[in-house]
Amino acid sequence: MTKISSSDVRKVAQLARLELPEDQIETYTKQLEEILSYVDHLQEIDTDNIPPTTRAVEVVNAMRDDFVEVNCTREDILNQAPHREGDFFRVPKIL
Repeated sequence: MTKISSSDVRKVAQLARLELPEDQIETYTKQLEEILSYVDHLQEIDTDNIPPTTRAVEVVNAMRDDFVEVNCTREDILNQAPHREGDFFRVPKIL
């Protein structure tokens, strides 16, 4: 007994907005049946004592301490500008 029919394949193709040639429907039906069979096979695996994970290999972030380091003062930075107006950089107008 098959779990998926040709009409199911047509319906999924329509929902996915795929144009499947009529001569390929039987091929896709068979392939989808094999996929579902494999998934059923995976359902038989005992996973009761296995914790759920988000990835196969655990990734640990290498974090560094976050601290403020003062390298330059505001005046030092403003003095490097070609043109300055008070506490601001002076730039050409862009219209």
